[in-house]
Amino acid sequence: MTMILYGISNCDTVKKARRWLDEQGVAYRFHDVRKDGLDAARLQGWIDALGWEKLLNKAGTTFRKLPDAEKEGLDATAAKVLMLGQPAMIRRPVVEADGDISVGFSADDWRARFAA
Repeated sequence: MTMILYGISNCDTVKKARRWLDEQGVAYRFHDVRKDGLDAARLQGWIDALGWEKLLNKAGTTFRKLPDAEKEGLDATAAKVLMLGQPAMIRRPVVEADGDISVGFSADDWRARFAA
């Protein structure tokens, strides 16, 4: 299984997820979407699989700091532009493993999916 964990290195949830994977001995590759970038095609694949509403982190500081005009009337196209421009707006971590895409971290869910 080739797992890629996408996130931001200083994100607490990403740190928890990486720590959990390390403790379980699960091999993965980390991709920092802020430092390493994120291409539009990959983000579109995530949107197609999960929906932009699930990917866009409206509770995060970056989104909350946006002017109200940018927050109102969001659709898939506008959300994609926001997430590409400011990857911190993407809910984290996004995990690609065995052709499956998921977002967020839950030790219980991950134990069922990834633990050997």
